Amino acid sequence: MLFQFNRFSSLLLIFFVHGLVYAILLYRKSIINESRSDKWLGFFLLICALYIVPWMVGFAGWYDTQPYRDILFYVPFQHLFFIGPVIFFYVQSLLNPSFRFGKKEWLHLIPGLLYLAFHIVMVVTDKLVLKDYYFLINGQDPDFDTWYQLTGFSSMLIYFLLSLRYYRLYKKLIVQVISYAELVMFRWIQNFLLAFLLMLTVRLGFYISDFFIGSTYASNWWHFFVFAVIFYYIAITGYANSIETKIAFHPNLLTYRPALLLNYHPSLINVNPLTEEEAEIDIDTIPVTNNNETADIKEWKEKLLQLMQSGKAYEDPELSLAQVAKQLQSNPSFISRMVNQGFQQNFNDFVNQFRIEAVKEMLNRGDHKKQTLLGIALDCGFNSKATFNRAFKKSTGQSPKAYISAINQSLPDS
Repeated sequence: MLFQFNRFSSLLLIFFVHGLVYAILLYRKSIINESRSDKWLGFFLLICALYIVPWMVGFAGWYDTQPYRDILFYVPFQHLFFIGPVIFFYVQSLLNPSFRFGKKEWLHLIPGLLYLAFHIVMVVTDKLVLKDYYFLINGQDPDFDTWYQLTGFSSMLIYFLLSLRYYRLYKKLIVQVISYAELVMFRWIQNFLLAFLLMLTVRLGFYISDFFIGSTYASNWWHFFVFAVIFYYIAITGYANSIETKIAFHPNLLTYRPALLLNYHPSLINVNPLTEEEAEIDIDTIPVTNNNETADIKEWKEKLLQLMQSGKAYEDPELSLAQVAKQLQSNPSFISRMVNQGFQQNFNDFVNQFRIEAVKEMLNRGDHKKQTLLGIALDCGFNSKATFNRAFKKSTGQSPKAYISAINQSLPDS
């Protein structure tokens, strides 16, 4: 097979091969771990690897030699209409265990499938029926037609915005329903979306440069090289990511409405029930209450305080809103409103505040001289040192070490 090795073709070949390898590894990982998100990320890397093929093999001599030239013309390598939906599906599958690829999701792939069908029609018409160039009589690769590049870029931008919206809704929801939100806040998704945004920005930069300055085949190679570097970063860090959320939900991406929390099975529901398997959780900003609290709010504040202070429910590192609702014989949506309205906090901060107070009490007793700070934090319900440090700094305004230094001066030596 023809392949002329040079600095242009060889560099892209390295990224192409590695992209394929990581796509295969992610597919294997998805089978072993039964992880749908790894399959979508693997599919994304496969598309990215194909994206750089025309410039990789173009510099390897394919555009100048038959039948390789026709292969590049008739086989679609740049699947621009697939890239956007795939990243959207990846974000959903990573953040939401209830996400399933069904009939509705197929609609997102229709433009990409139509583009594939268009290429099949070209092959049949030119190669089998006419046996001459008809669709490609102008001698240009359809993958780089202006209409396709612009609509493909628009598609990727729209799906990027949808993915960003989905992630933001997830972050708003997660602090309302679990007490270990920091652990599943998915910094990786944030980095992934930033990397994809960089891909779009680089592409836009080259569009603008081509319009005002013009370009050559060699100058456009830099776009594909930068693109390859970015997707290689995504491959490495994405493969290393192993965190998956267990909170199933159904957000509304078009309006600012509460999210529907799924897979909730309380044994007792007697306050504002929805159904046995779902509850609406308000993910908007915490509402401001009047100075005169209603008797209902005061009553439930006492119940929540008793559960935390006397029952020490905060010591459970995986305490969730559903667990609290079950213990109080209520439902998650009602308890969430009570926490927001009664304490002006989301559920995560509400629980962490009791954990911080418990830690401070142990530190004031001098327990840090008998056991490690991490041990104290774990005893009080925190699940990691990083989460504890951030929560402590947010609550007290100082680091745990600074707090200990301050109280050590007032504690007698043991």
